[in-house]
Order: sequence, then C-alpha cells, then structure tokens
Amino acid sequence: MSKRAELSRDVLLQLYTMMLRIRLFEDRTAVLYPEQLVKCPVHLCIGQEAIAAGVCAHLAKKDYIFSTHRSHGHCIAKGMDLKTISAELYGRSNGCAKGRGGSMHLVDFENGIPGTTAIVGGCIPLAVGAALAAVKMKTGRISVAFFGDGATEEGSFHESLNYASLKKLPVVFVCENNFYATNSPQRARQPEVNIADRAAGYGIPGIVIDGNDVQAVYASAGYAVERARSGSGPTLLEFRTYRWKGHVGPLEDIKIGCRPADEHEAWLKKCPVDKFDRLLRERGLLNEEEASRINSMIEAEVDEAIAFGKSGAEPDGSELYDYVY
Repeated sequence: MSKRAELSRDVLLQLYTMMLRIRLFEDRTAVLYPEQLVKCPVHLCIGQEAIAAGVCAHLAKKDYIFSTHRSHGHCIAKGMDLKTISAELYGRSNGCAKGRGGSMHLVDFENGIPGTTAIVGGCIPLAVGAALAAVKMKTGRISVAFFGDGATEEGSFHESLNYASLKKLPVVFVCENNFYATNSPQRARQPEVNIADRAAGYGIPGIVIDGNDVQAVYASAGYAVERARSGSGPTLLEFRTYRWKGHVGPLEDIKIGCRPADEHEAWLKKCPVDKFDRLLRERGLLNEEEASRINSMIEAEVDEAIAFGKSGAEPDGSELYDYVY
C-alpha cells in the first residue's frame, strides 16, 4: 500500500463533517428511541464513523455499497438523505423503503445503495455479484461490502473472496472488526490471527488498519478502490474499531456484563471524532468558530430530518400486499 498522502484542508474538513453528521444523527436516534415512535430495532454505529466516512469518500455516486443491520453510517456517507432514513425509521410511507424496511433495510438506488440486509454475511456475495455484473456490462462501477467480524465465520465470506479473486472483480471487502458478534467476543469465536491475513489464501491483499484513524482509513480505502477500478481485483481491509452502544438499541451493555467496563472506557478515549477534531485544531485547520458552524449546520439537518420522519403518513392498510412477490 502506498504511503499516506498529505490531504488538502478541503478533504480533511469533508471527512470531519461526514463523521460528525453520522455521529449526531446516531446520537439523536439513541435519544429519541425511548419515545417508542420508532418501532423497528436500531443497530447504532456510534464509535465507528471514521470507516464509513473514509471509505465512501472515494466512491462515485454510481458505485455500489452493500451493508448490514448496522448501516446508517454507510448510507449517510454514500450520500443518502437523512430525511428518507428518518422517515423509514418511523415507518412512514415517505421513507426510503416506504416504511416497510425499517432501520436494517435501507435502500437508495440513486446513490448506489441497492439495499442493506440484516443477514450476517448476506451482503458479501451481493457485492460480488454486482461487481461481476459491472464487468459484464462495462459500467465502470465498483462494489464495496461492509461487514463485521462475525460475518467472516460464514461460508459466504470465503466463497466470495475466492470467486472475486478468481475473476479479478472490482470489489472491496471492508471488515469492521469491533471484536464482538452480538455479545460474543472475537477471541471466543476465532483463533487470534488477523482477519486480513485470510486474504492471502485467496491471493489478494489483506490490510489491518486503525479504524478510528480516519486518515489511515482514507489512505487504505484509496488504495483498495484504485486496485478495483484498475482491474487488479479485490482487497480485504480489516478496520479495528469498537461500537459504543450495545448490539441493538440505544443503551450500553456494560452494566449487564456483556463487555468489560474498563475495555469500553478505554475505547471511548479513542473516539474517532474527538481524535480528528483535536488533530485538525492542532494543525490550525479548524477553529472553534468553524467547528461551531459545522455542528450547527448538521444539527439543523438532523432537526429537519426528524421532523420530516415524524410528520410523514403511515402506510395505508390497503397497501398491505403491495410490493409482495
């Protein structure tokens, strides 16, 4: 992988703004969820924002992403409107899936999001299939599959890497290794080896990256995306990160013993947003006035999105069998 390039202030601020947009939307979702107006379960990506922002910054609108039950950040970073996400969470007919999909099944064809899936490992072969179609149809599109460490235990992960390597397909495999599958720690499920090292068995590059360092994410994703676009085939990126909330819902799972409190506290101190905020200020690229302006802008976006979601109409009972095949 090429060395990390010096990024322009514009790119750095774009990354910062996107990370903060994801964080503030997820924070607001966590706060509002106890109102019980959002009926679907939500899997929040607070703590993992750098990965979505750094990877999707390299993607064109036409490129595809395939994501999981924890997909809000990926979809936001790919350009999805906060309003249509919010409306979908509230089960409204003006949501991205017309209120039928909920949090785990976001879709936005215009922005290259054919649909997220809650099936563990289910998005990986979909990304490979879309990459194969792109080659056959000569569209120039690439695909990115986002998945967690638990998905690497599925047969679909290995089959997909094998086929993508064999055909040199334009796909990037992005493993967000937050060390837990629901409440099961990685060390209890897998040998203590890097997930990225499994790429070698399929003849493709595998790289371990600090997933809380958005510049490192951006650099490694740029390398993988360029490989895919140039016809060199797939790459497996393993981003080490940590989700702050429990597997599902707005609460931490520390008090019920699912994760060690000291481990959780140590990762909170590695907050990717705060870490990048400090770096930009130290380099004189962000001051208090600019940070406040960006924060206020995003808060207004989130306010508007929540209002849009709450005010939408619920699907009519007469539509019960619509879109059922």
